[in-house]
Amino acid sequence: MNQELHSMVKQLNHPFITETEVIAWSCPVPLFGNIVNAKIATLGLNPSNREFVDQDGIELSGSERRFQTLSSLGLNCWSNVKPKHINLILEDCEDYFNRNPYDAWFKKLDHIISGTSMSYYFPSGQACHLDLIPFATSRKWSELSSIQQDLLLTSSSEYFASILNSSKIELLILNGRTVVNSLQKMSDVIFTEIHMPDWTLPRKESEGVSGYAYIGVINSIAGMPLKKSITILGYNHNIQSSFGVTKNVQKSIRDWVTEKTKEIFHEKK
Repeated sequence: MNQELHSMVKQLNHPFITETEVIAWSCPVPLFGNIVNAKIATLGLNPSNREFVDQDGIELSGSERRFQTLSSLGLNCWSNVKPKHINLILEDCEDYFNRNPYDAWFKKLDHIISGTSMSYYFPSGQACHLDLIPFATSRKWSELSSIQQDLLLTSSSEYFASILNSSKIELLILNGRTVVNSLQKMSDVIFTEIHMPDWTLPRKESEGVSGYAYIGVINSIAGMPLKKSITILGYNHNIQSSFGVTKNVQKSIRDWVTEKTKEIFHEKK
């Protein structure tokens, strides 16, 4: 992982970083949690800017800091990074859920996988979180142009394949339709889409926003073969940001993820 992470850090010197509004002083985040023991991983798009700044946009520091930055490492630029700096970045990633995790985001996602008896948090540690792109951006994904999004996905595909190949992950759980669509762009996955009436989000002036589940298998990323097939489960509502995701909808998604996960691991025995 150190070699892959060093390549990600070097990428921060590339001109595309400015073009895609990546927070250039923030380190790459290849993973959240202990991937060594993880059998399942939730999947998002890219790290939130809130992993590096507070609500006023000021860099987190001291006990509030979650990940390394140029200033925390005492560097002027990423060209000066040394193996000791890479080790510090990786330590923060692996120990993320034991320090100061962004619980406002991760607790809801951990609830979705809680029926599997696996969790990000101690004492389980058998789940981790991955993003398709390891770089945090100053603006939300939906605010980036399609050109910026495609550039980030293309530049990150090799890293994502490498992370999966170096892990024991057998199942990826996708949080939201945008993640589903982005993984389709990046890989060979073909999804079965299932309408889930119990996942409909209520609306006062309409029939509501329909819910859909996705099941698939991934064997390659951007033409790069994976060492093993990985099963994919997904749902179209973003648990944290889709308007009107009720507790009943969250419970129904959790129950579906639990049931399918048990089936998948039973078949793999």
